[in-house]
Amino acid sequence: MCNKISRRKFLGQAGCAALGSATYLTSLANMELINALSRSNSSTSGDYKALVCILLAGGCDSYNMVVPRGDNEYNEYAITRSTLALNQQNLLPITPLTSDGKSYGLHPSMGTCQNLFDQGKLAILSNVGTLVEPVANNTELYNKTLPLGLFSHSDQIQQWQTSVPQSRESIGWGGRMADILKSMNANQSISMNISLSGRNVFQSGNTIMDFSINNYGNGVESIQQYAPWYGQSGITHQLREDAIESMNTQVHQNLLKETYGSLSKQSFDTIDSFSQALSNISPFATAFSEEWLSYDLAMVAKTIAAREELGFSRQTFFVTMGGWDHHDEVLNNQQYMLGVVSNAISEFFAALEEIETGFSDKVTLFTVSDFARTLTSNGNGSDHAWGGHALIAGGAVNGQDMYGTYPSLDLGSNLMTDDRGRTIPTTSADEYFAELALWFGVQPNELSTILPNINRFYSPSSNQMPIGFMPSVF
Repeated sequence: MCNKISRRKFLGQAGCAALGSATYLTSLANMELINALSRSNSSTSGDYKALVCILLAGGCDSYNMVVPRGDNEYNEYAITRSTLALNQQNLLPITPLTSDGKSYGLHPSMGTCQNLFDQGKLAILSNVGTLVEPVANNTELYNKTLPLGLFSHSDQIQQWQTSVPQSRESIGWGGRMADILKSMNANQSISMNISLSGRNVFQSGNTIMDFSINNYGNGVESIQQYAPWYGQSGITHQLREDAIESMNTQVHQNLLKETYGSLSKQSFDTIDSFSQALSNISPFATAFSEEWLSYDLAMVAKTIAAREELGFSRQTFFVTMGGWDHHDEVLNNQQYMLGVVSNAISEFFAALEEIETGFSDKVTLFTVSDFARTLTSNGNGSDHAWGGHALIAGGAVNGQDMYGTYPSLDLGSNLMTDDRGRTIPTTSADEYFAELALWFGVQPNELSTILPNINRFYSPSSNQMPIGFMPSVF
């Protein structure tokens, strides 16, 4: 008999259990260890690698993204999902290289991702989620430390970016990683962490901040030019630039004024050098869809194409696609939105191959989301839940396979927190991120600095990859 608890009681336990460990991790973030590790034995071979994170903000109902397709398991899915179940005949078949004895399919609108999967360039990570420590089943929920604010949008979005789910941190695992690896880049004036979605926690480090760009033009805007029809616009604009340059380079006795002027000049110089580098990139032949996510990934591809002129060996990119909080109309919304995601990813990797044949081997794209959603319907949608599925794409990925454990969708399963079908993750976000970090160039002995909880899920001294969807670095 499964031991079920109410959502209210479950949330209360999760919040209380988190308090005890917050102080330790806050102190850890302030230690000088980062500075020492930045001079450690991280790879400095000069090769290029990029990580591209897509946040599906709002909580993607990923149990309709990857669906059991065999008759027995589909029937279980259809009974549990009820009015939210997709038609079995419309699912796009995928055949993982490693079989768990079941058949699976992708959402009908994800045909381009099906192609990437079949080509070995896309993998699926099943039932992954934020965890402080392993939780084997629902009977352990009473005596385990659980993520703070479980099922809360703000908390879970933050925890996916920090990988410290027992406290509310302001430093992200991408930022901590950049603190260690930033010296690999010849250019230190532009951050290795580039965001298409403004300031974010994921890319914020102790010494590194993200560099925010937009998805049009050359990605950045300097001093606004006067309109061409404005009389003497060229002369007037040059005079204004000269005036600003003079103010920024003037020597001030006041330290605050001097610092502000110096930073302003550095900012303008950075923007100009970035814009100039991207202006030298020829347009891609790949046709990107007229969707915001496609525009974002087109700009990521353009920035990557300018990597040599910009002086980058390592880069991370952060992109957000919102609108996944489908308490209503989940079927109609996902029919459109999952197609947008699928097409954007396919277009992105097609553009990378234009840079250089085989260049997609150097770039790995991965998805995260606040949480998955309840397996049961609330009438026409689904509500906040926990473990769900993620996509990993790239030429280096051990693709055409599924990793982790796809859970039973029977509401009587001991992985269900309650009778709404909230699934306890069987793979931690820490294992997911550790695999990406190792491929990116982080050394095993540095993982605990980037992912403070990693030793609860994986031994960095094991000489094995945490999950296996990336090639071994050992």
